[in-house]
Amino acid sequence: MSYQVMMVFGTRPEAIKMAPLARVLRHWPGIELNICSTGQHREMLKQVLDSFELSVDQDLKVMTRGQTLNGLSEQLLIHLDKAYEQIKPDIVLVHGDTTTSFIAALAAFNRHLPIGHVEAGLRTGNLRSPWPEEANRRLTGVIADLHFTPTTKGEANLLREGVPKASIEITGNTVIDALLWMRTHQQDIHWHPAPDSPLAVLDDNRRMVLITGHRRESFGGGFRNICLALADLALRYPDVQFVYPVHLNPHVQTAVYGVLSDKPNIYLVAPQDYQHFVWLMGRAHFILTDSGGVQEEAPAIGKPVLVLRNVTERPSVLEAGTVLLVGTDTERIVKESSQLLDDPAHFKHMSRVHSPYGDGHASERIATRLCAWLSKRSAAGRAV
Repeated sequence: MSYQVMMVFGTRPEAIKMAPLARVLRHWPGIELNICSTGQHREMLKQVLDSFELSVDQDLKVMTRGQTLNGLSEQLLIHLDKAYEQIKPDIVLVHGDTTTSFIAALAAFNRHLPIGHVEAGLRTGNLRSPWPEEANRRLTGVIADLHFTPTTKGEANLLREGVPKASIEITGNTVIDALLWMRTHQQDIHWHPAPDSPLAVLDDNRRMVLITGHRRESFGGGFRNICLALADLALRYPDVQFVYPVHLNPHVQTAVYGVLSDKPNIYLVAPQDYQHFVWLMGRAHFILTDSGGVQEEAPAIGKPVLVLRNVTERPSVLEAGTVLLVGTDTERIVKESSQLLDDPAHFKHMSRVHSPYGDGHASERIATRLCAWLSKRSAAGRAV
């Protein structure tokens, strides 16, 4: 007997973290996988899927210019309802904390379809930080049937909220699966950016700092503060290369290019596909980011991370001292970055490999539990 599994995602981070699971499920006995893209990060999404040799089965094309979160939610509900009616999945898999994740779960719940939540159980304890992600993941957790959580801390969060232990599986995080697969692939073929890549101009003999930033809660003053810190660092350290793949969101583009476009040692490049981004992480001296995924990936390959946020739902990375919260305060960012550039002992301390999010086999654990759950549910239905 085969089961129809529908995987729904729309953003680049979701795609990166769901791609290794999709690769496993594509070849898992008894599973027919349908990948549904909502198309929130269309260009970046295609880059990820191409890197992992995947393609979508359903493209909902819900994005429009100037769309609000409520407008997106409305379109997602309408289009996903039609997709569920057509596919009739045995379970819907969603990931993490995006608007797509929650609305896809809600649309499935309204049709009495089971929901599996990948990367469940992450919490900051502050409903408005990060916004709207903290609310999205909590709301998804309320209606999910299976909770695939990366760590014991995630399990503890879910148990405190009343989730039955029997519906929780500790799996590790699929982003480590993605990272290790890509690193191995690159090493096997001695992969480097092509000569026409904007990354080809980087000097191997100079240190490089990698920057990413896109969080909604930093739009406005927070992003300007980050950019001012980068401008200051570029002036203080002319020998250091600062590489910033700039997110396509207009709020990010306006802030970044408005402050940093004339700095000779700051390289503002287009968002990079996953192959290039993994190479950048491996090449970096340290990383400045507000990305949740990078907080998990970078420590696993021994890269210090300064997090451009005031709180994190990933406290496990803070415990080893390889990740530090610096917020969006200009002086704090400059101070902590300077210490990593000037103090070899401090840099060495933060460069220790630390991977609390798994061993690269989270996808297999999810697939095993998923199949067992579907089989048990099917047997119960036949008995009735």
